[in-house]
Order: sequence, then C-alpha cells, then structure tokens
Amino acid sequence: MLFLDKLVDYREKEHQLHWEGTFADYVELVREHPGIAALGHERIYRMIESAGIEEREEGRREYKFFSSALFGLEDDLQTLVEEYFRPAAQRLDVRKRLLLLMGPVSGGKSTLVALLKKGLEQFSRTDEGAVYAIKGCPMQEEPLHLVPHELRGDFHREFGVKIEGDLCPVCRMRLETEFDGRIENMPVTRVLFSEAGRVGIGTFAPSDPKSQDIADLTGSIDFSTISQYGSESDPRAYRFDGELNKANRGLMEFQEMLKCDEKFLWNLLSLTQEGNFKAGRFALISADELIVAHTNETEYRSFIANKKNEALHSRMIVMRIPYNLKVSQEERIYTKLIEQSNIQNVHIAPGALWTSAVFSVLSRLKESKKPGMDPVKKMYLYDGVEMDGVNSGDLQELKKEFQDEGMSGVDPRYVINRISSALIKGDKKCINALDVLKSMKEGLDQHASITKEERERLLNLITLARKEYDHKARTEVQRAFVYSFEESAHTMLNNYLDNVEAYCNGFKMKDPITEEEREPDEKLMRAIEEQIGVTENQKKAFREEILIKISSLARRGRKFDYTSHEKLKEAIEKKLFEDLKDVVKITTSVKNPDENQLKRINEVSGRLIEHHGYCAVCANELMKYVGSLLNR
Repeated sequence: MLFLDKLVDYREKEHQLHWEGTFADYVELVREHPGIAALGHERIYRMIESAGIEEREEGRREYKFFSSALFGLEDDLQTLVEEYFRPAAQRLDVRKRLLLLMGPVSGGKSTLVALLKKGLEQFSRTDEGAVYAIKGCPMQEEPLHLVPHELRGDFHREFGVKIEGDLCPVCRMRLETEFDGRIENMPVTRVLFSEAGRVGIGTFAPSDPKSQDIADLTGSIDFSTISQYGSESDPRAYRFDGELNKANRGLMEFQEMLKCDEKFLWNLLSLTQEGNFKAGRFALISADELIVAHTNETEYRSFIANKKNEALHSRMIVMRIPYNLKVSQEERIYTKLIEQSNIQNVHIAPGALWTSAVFSVLSRLKESKKPGMDPVKKMYLYDGVEMDGVNSGDLQELKKEFQDEGMSGVDPRYVINRISSALIKGDKKCINALDVLKSMKEGLDQHASITKEERERLLNLITLARKEYDHKARTEVQRAFVYSFEESAHTMLNNYLDNVEAYCNGFKMKDPITEEEREPDEKLMRAIEEQIGVTENQKKAFREEILIKISSLARRGRKFDYTSHEKLKEAIEKKLFEDLKDVVKITTSVKNPDENQLKRINEVSGRLIEHHGYCAVCANELMKYVGSLLNR
C-alpha cells in the first residue's frame, strides 16, 4: 500500500471511531456494554490487563504492557499493578490515594508514566476502552452524572452500574438553559484521549513559584466575558482548562511534585480522598482521574520529615522504582536507546553492551553479608544463572537483605552517554568492550560531582567488569576453535556420566568394542574434575551430587545436559579448552601465520561472524586480544 493510500485508510478508520447520540442512546449502550461507564482506575487496569499477563514460577506474573520499554523491573511492576491498580479498579479505598513513584534518576519513572499515557490514548480507540462524554463539556464528563441522585439506586439495580460524581457547572447550566432539564435529550459523543489535544491526559510541571498560578491546575476566570455575563460565578465566564479539568476520566502526571509550592498541593487533598476539587466561585467539582507523581528518594525523605505534609502523606501510595539489577535486561536498555539513534554505520561488537551492563549492575549492588557471596556471584544469581549451593529460597533471602538495593549506583544515562562518546570518537567502524570501558573511565575523570572514594570504587568495578569480559572473550574464541562444540561437550559429558554411574554403584563397565568388562576410567573422571579443583577426597561426594541432580531433574521431567550443573559445565568447558589451549595460543599470537594457521584463523573468524554477530574488524581484534591474554 502506498503512503498516501495509508493516509486515506487511517482517516477512514479515525472517522469510524466517531459516535454521537443522546443520553437516551448512551443508556442503551451502557445496557449492552456496562464497561464503558467504568471509572478511570478500572479503565487503566483493563488497559494493562488487555496487553496480556504471563504466569511465571513461584506465583510471579509479568504484565506485557510494560515489557516493551521497561526491563528488569518485573517484580516492582507486579507490586504496582497488584497493590494499586487492581484493588483501585475494584473501587477499594486505595483508588483515593495519589500514586507517587519514588526512585533514582533515570530509573524509569518517567518512562512508566509515558507508557500509561500512550497506552490510554491507544486504549480509548478500541471497543473495550471506548469513552463517552457529554458533548461540549470542557471536562469530557461522564454522561451518567446527569442521573439525579434520587434515581441512582434504581439505575444500579437495573444496569448494575454505580454512579459517582456530579455535573460540572457548565453542564449543569446547559441542562437547565438549553434542554429545560430534559436529561434524555442531552447530547453525548465518543471522545478519544490525547495528551496533545488535552483530552483525558494532563501534565503539570512546577515552575517559578512567583509566576506560576493555581489556574494552571484548576482553570481561571475569563475576564473578557465578565461584562457580558455579569458574575464571576457564571460558568460561561470561567475557563475550565486547568490540568485537573482536562485530565478528567484519565490521568494527570504531576512532575517533580515535591518541588512544588504548597498551595498547589492543597487541591490534591480533597481530590484524592473525596474525588473533587475547588475552582473559582463554584461548588466542589467532581473529577475521576489517576494522579501520578514522581520524585527521587532525597526529596521524598525531606517531604515526609516535614510535619506540615502529614495530611497529604497519608493520602499517598508510594511505589519504589529502583534501577534494574539484571545484566541481560540492562543490556536490552542500552540496545533500545542505541536503536533510537541515527548511528547506523558503526558496528558494536558482541560483549560491548554486556560489559557496560556488568559495570552498571555491579555499581548498584550492595555487598552481601552472607559468607562466600561476592558481588560478581550475586550479579549472576540475580540474572537467573544457577549457582551450586544456592536455591530459590536463598536467592529470595538475598534480595530481601537490603530494602534499598538498586536505589543508587551508575544510572543508564551516564552509561549511554559514554557509549555514545565511544561510538563517535575517532571515526571507528566498530567499537568493542575495551573501547566502551575506556570511555567509562574517561567519563569518571570528567565527572566533578562524585567523591574521590566513589571514583575509586567505580574504577575498581571497571577493572572487575574487564575481568568478566576477559573470561567471556576467551570462552568465545575457544568455543569458536572447537568444531561442533556442543557435540564435543555432550560426548565428553556422556563418557563422564557413564563412568560416574559405574563408580558410584560399584559395578564394572563394558568395552563397547571388545565387550570386555573393565573398571571405571578414573583418569578420565579426574581429568575433568581437576579443572574445577575437586580434590581426591572430594571426588566421591561430587560424583554422588551429580547423580542426585540427574535424579532430581528426571522427577520433574527434565533431561540432564552439560549445562544442568554449573560446576560440571565449567569443568567440561575447561577440559575442552585445555586440550586446545596451545592451538589457540599459537594461532592467535603468531605474527606471520603459515598456510595451516591462516586457514584456521579464517575458519574461526568466519564462525565468529556467522554465528556470534561479529564483523571482520572486531573478530580479528578479539582473536588478537585473546592471544595476548593467553600469553600472559
């Protein structure tokens, strides 16, 4: 379809969303689809739920609505949905609370609010999320507010819909003056939420307290019409164009709320608890909207320490939005941010973003008091890597050890700024992990706001991240040298397990060719076990542990492979690599390779390019770097 044809198609679809009728027509729509009369919190929860929910182990749930933009915050988002949005959708008292997102800078608070806004815009264009309002109302008011209070009980019994709220001053006047009180004739139209159009979505940002007016929130008097209508209490002489007015039925973002002057917060007291606010010389005006604010931890602590703020504090639900603590998810954040840029002619070598993520996550982790739990091991555990001697219960205890873990550390903006600097520096066609780590270090030298102690800590973490990259780089090259690595690993595993089973059960093995019985191959088993430091005294316990693991997986219907036991996986990889170490060392280090060595280099380079995402430049640099590591 040509672009101009798409424009025509889009315009036709937008036209199909238009609906107009009377209040009587709307009542029939409510009879058929009671969900269209839902309150704002219920609409937001239905929007989140409609994107899909994925059930995970141990009762965890992942809400797919957030998964396209927020990474590594699944547990925190589950808490947000199930402790705030879900009960609020069922009209429990939590809906009368202001939602305050509290977390470090660049932690995802603004992204989360932007997702909710964009989601509401799109959801209002679906049948399930359709919103109807009194036509001409400046607050896109729920038409059911026209129903007199005396008849709302009858309406609930007939339609199953509870009505909350009262008519705004404009609609109240129009009902009497234009329609002579005939509610059934009041015009109703479908509205589409739009932040740009200021319909159902509003944003309030504090500015200079001396120049900012409360009218930004609640609207203002139109002085040009005072002489025409004669009174400031005439709705026609008032502009209902404040953010609270325009965000009715949807969501209002209160940016940096705790930096705001106190007078702007007073309006939130009755709005959060009673669902109304005061504007001009009018009675309290009903508003059905989610108020979501965000702040950092320092400002929040100052806010709750002030006794004058107790009334508002009791009307808040505070949700922590910490930094992500999973390396794989942090890598996705950087990938997403780079994909949004215009840089297309610079290749990023595999491992570069991963190494950046290792540095970031290590900076956010707190040192555990548990014996044997170093930061690197903790980092891998948080990222879902199985470690011997650590079960799911231990992992949960580890996560509960520090309530504020993830609330400090290196923020994604700093890292992506340094990656960006590496990308454009020196007109390189490809950057690798070493380029990025060098840029990180240079950035610390230019960072005037960090203390000397913090700078030393971060420099040590850069060194630690490089060590992890060195291990990853060696493994990558050595694997590329091993032809059919997976097959070789499984062959070695099966030979090892056959001998271990015979050893533990005390029976002999049968030679597959001569069919002669022989003792288990102790030399083969020890050659593998010694790779990970299993001593002669420990070998029996280690082998029995392997058989227990096989039995445990079998009971759950899972097959044991060489990756099922972390220590055994490491041992097999090291044994395979040890057998090839000399070949790798000589091939990657020689300055003038002979014909056979050149052929092997080309084969390995081709494998890195074809199967691992390298380009010719970074594949060659990787082999040279690993050669230098092996020669140390």
